[in-house]
Amino acid sequence: MRHFNILIGGSAGQGIDTLSSSIEKTLHKMGYYIFSNKDYESRVRGGHNFTQIRFGNLPLYIHSDNLDMLVALNEEAIETHKERLSEGGIILCDEGIASEEATVVPLPLRRIAKQIGNAMVANTVAFGTVCKLVGLDIEIAKDIISANFGEEYAEVNLEAFEEGYGMLQQRFNLEEPPEKNQMLLNSNQAIALGALAGGVMFYAAYPMTPSTGILTYLAAKTMETDLIVEQAEDEIAAIQMALGASYAGVRAMTGTSGGGFALMVEALSLAGMIETPIVIVDSQRPGPATGFPTRTEQGDLSFVLNAGHGEFPRMVIAVRNPEDAFYQTVRALNLADEFQIPVIILTDQHLADSNQTVDKFDMSRVRIERHISDFAVLAEYGDYRRYRLTETGVSPRIIPGKYENQTVLVDSDEHDELGHIVEDADTRIKMVNKRLGKMALLKKKVMEPNYYGTDSPEILLIGWGSTEGALREAVEIINGQGGQSGALVFGDIWPLPTSMLEKYSKDAKIVVNVEQNATGQLGRLIRQETGFLMDRSILKYDGRQLNAEEIVKRLNEEVL
Repeated sequence: MRHFNILIGGSAGQGIDTLSSSIEKTLHKMGYYIFSNKDYESRVRGGHNFTQIRFGNLPLYIHSDNLDMLVALNEEAIETHKERLSEGGIILCDEGIASEEATVVPLPLRRIAKQIGNAMVANTVAFGTVCKLVGLDIEIAKDIISANFGEEYAEVNLEAFEEGYGMLQQRFNLEEPPEKNQMLLNSNQAIALGALAGGVMFYAAYPMTPSTGILTYLAAKTMETDLIVEQAEDEIAAIQMALGASYAGVRAMTGTSGGGFALMVEALSLAGMIETPIVIVDSQRPGPATGFPTRTEQGDLSFVLNAGHGEFPRMVIAVRNPEDAFYQTVRALNLADEFQIPVIILTDQHLADSNQTVDKFDMSRVRIERHISDFAVLAEYGDYRRYRLTETGVSPRIIPGKYENQTVLVDSDEHDELGHIVEDADTRIKMVNKRLGKMALLKKKVMEPNYYGTDSPEILLIGWGSTEGALREAVEIINGQGGQSGALVFGDIWPLPTSMLEKYSKDAKIVVNVEQNATGQLGRLIRQETGFLMDRSILKYDGRQLNAEEIVKRLNEEVL
C-alpha cells in the first residue's frame, strides 16, 4: 500500500485539530511521509470541518479522495464522506451517533471519558483506537500526549489513550516507514523560515487569513532573534512601515491576502518610484471582497501582475510547496535587494494550511546577498546620486546617514538623479527608461518551470504554484496506465520564462491549462507574452483544491 488516508470530521469546536495533530506528530516521529490538509468554515463553532491525513512510505504531494478510515465526530461527517470510503475502509464514531452504515464501528468514546472523570478526553480515546487499528508506535504516541497536554492533563489523557488502544485489534497492516529524518511543516511556516534565513529584520502585517500564520510564526521568534515584528493597524500602514525600514537599510517584508493587497497598491507604486526593495506575500483566497475567507484559489495572478498606477518593474513568484517556499523566499529577498524592486510572492490557503514532510533545508544553498554600496563605490562616482543613471538601471544604494556629507533623497514625484522633483520631459523619459531597463537583466535571473513526466509528452499539463502536487501525481497516474504525459509547473511567473514551454509544447498533441481560477489567468498571460494558445483548460474555482484523481477524471471526461 503506497499510502493510507484518514479523515477526521466534525464541527468547529469538537477538537479536530488536537486529534489530527496528535496523529500527524506520531506518524512524523515514526518516519512516514505525510501530506495533510484542512477544510474549515469561517466560524468559531459549528459548520462542517475536517482534516485529511495521508501518509505512507513514499513521498506524497497532495491529498486523495479515497479514504481508508473516517473518524466521525458527528453524524454530518458520516453522511458527507461515507461515499469516499475505499473497499475495506471503516468509520469510527461514538456509539451515541446514529448510523446504519455497515462500515461504522461504534465505540464508547464519551462513556469511557466520563468513567475516567473527564468528558473532554473522548478524542484521546479515539486517538488510542486509531493507533491500534493502524499499528502506530504506542510509545511515540504517549510521548506526543505528554508533550501536548503537560503535567496537569497528561495523566488523564494517557489513561484515555490506553483505554482506546485496548478497545480493538489491529486491522490494517502497513509497510514499515522509511524512517527519514524530515521536517513536517506548511508553506506559511516555510515562508517565515525563509524570511529568517534570508536576513529579514522587520516584518509588518495586519492579520488576514490565510497569511496570518506567517505573522504569528515570526512574532514567536522575536525573542530568539533580532527580528522586529509589527502588527500594523491596517495593510496600508504595514507596507509603508516595511518601505520605511527598507529605505533605512533594513531587509523588510509584509504579508496579506488579496483584499489587503488591494489596500497596498498605492504603496506598491511608491516602491516602484522610489526604487526601494520590498517583498510582499499575497496568500490567496477566493474573492471578490470577503469571498471565501478560509478557502483556496489562484485568483490574484492578473491582479498582482498589473497592480499599481504607472509602469515600473516587479517580479512575481508563485511558491509550489513548503520546500520551494523556503528557498524562493530567500531568493525573493535577494532579488528585491539587487534590483531595488518589489517582489511579490504568491501562495494560497491550500499551501498555508497543508502540512507536508520535506527534507531538512540545505543551508549551503542559502546566501544573503545584500546590495548596499560602500564608500569605495562612492569614491568612484564622486558625488552620490540616489538615482544615478546606469547601464543596468540599478543605481548605487547607500544607507541614509552612514556617510558624512552624503545625503539620500527619495521622492514619490518624478525626480532627477539626485532625487529632486522635476517637471521636464527629457528627465522623465530617462527615469522611466532607467526603471524599466532593469527588466532586461531581471529576465536573465528567472527560473524555468519544474517539469515532471516523459521526455516527449503527448499530453502536456501546465499549471503554477499550488497545483504542482496534483499535477505531479496526475502525471504518475496517467503514465502508470500507459500514457505519455508531462506537467510544467511555473514558479517564476513574471518575467515569464518561456524556454521549457517552447520545448515541451512543440510536439505535444494536446496542451491543457490547469488552474484554480475561473478565467485561466496563467494561460492568458502565456498567450499575451508568446502567442501560444492552450488547447483546453481544466479550471476549478469552488474554493477546494484540485487533486490528482480529479485532474485525471476531468481530463478523460472533458478533454480526451
